[in-house]
Amino acid sequence: MHLGNAWAFLLAWLAVRSAGGTLVLRMEDIDPQRSRPAYARALVEDLRWLGLDWDEGPAVDGVISADGSDMTEQGPCGPYFQSARTALYDATLDALDRAGLVYPCYCTRKELRQLAGAPHVDDAGAPYPGTCRHLGPEERHRREAQGRRACLRLRCPEGRFHFQDGLLGGQSFTLEDCGGDFALRRSDGVVAYQLAVALDDALMGITQVVRGRDILMSTPRQLALLRLWGFEPPAYAHIPLLLDGRGERLAKRHQSLGVRELRRQGVTAAEIVGVLALLAGLRPDMRPVAAAELLPDFRLERLPRHDVCLCDLPRIPDWLRPLCLPC
Repeated sequence: MHLGNAWAFLLAWLAVRSAGGTLVLRMEDIDPQRSRPAYARALVEDLRWLGLDWDEGPAVDGVISADGSDMTEQGPCGPYFQSARTALYDATLDALDRAGLVYPCYCTRKELRQLAGAPHVDDAGAPYPGTCRHLGPEERHRREAQGRRACLRLRCPEGRFHFQDGLLGGQSFTLEDCGGDFALRRSDGVVAYQLAVALDDALMGITQVVRGRDILMSTPRQLALLRLWGFEPPAYAHIPLLLDGRGERLAKRHQSLGVRELRRQGVTAAEIVGVLALLAGLRPDMRPVAAAELLPDFRLERLPRHDVCLCDLPRIPDWLRPLCLPC
């Protein structure tokens, strides 16, 4: 985990615990190139060291194997590893296909960037101009004969999707605003984030989602899927991002200052939580504090609406200085 992960999980944990809710830990490991059992093990260990727990999911009791390949799951909605839920995703995609709601798209990311001539909507990439939406069987066969591999896109419904964000207030988007027809399965066969997350939220009975505002544009897409399936959507709250001294959100490139490395340097969990609590507006100073001590006064509406830079701290601890240069 890097500090951005810790920030997001801490605020989600506080939102659930302050409301007396049930917290679900789900391992979103559908991408085989980015997922390893050792990563899941490290994630669990980092969370527990920070004083954060959960009620459903893997290793609720903290018992894991040395390599992270065996974590006993607890809860009624398992499996909680997305890599073990592929049969559910495939069945759902088959149903959407039979209903005529999806179609194959043979465009590469490079081609889409050239066609769109527009900046990315979000991490999902360039807006989709509908190039393959109306391809006939002959044209599809021709492209497949050329060795083209297709992703599977949703035929996005028209209309606006409205929701009340727990932090940002009323939101309203069309799916065109969010990039148009979006992929449900990548060309390499990996199920896309939007389908896996929306379906798992529905089947696991998730009623509240607290996540970074960089995922805001994903919410109308997931609302569209939930509506197609007939599920009630959860409530959403999109929290500000944690930024480094360059104004960039914290990510894996900051691994040298990940939670595990900070722990190795002798930084305590209470020190990390204290800094995050000050940045979130939950404490007047950054004195070390246990996560549980923040619960009595926690309110989502107290969080800042804008992204937060580590350099906003009144005093930069030595262990944070590498992230605050240049300021």
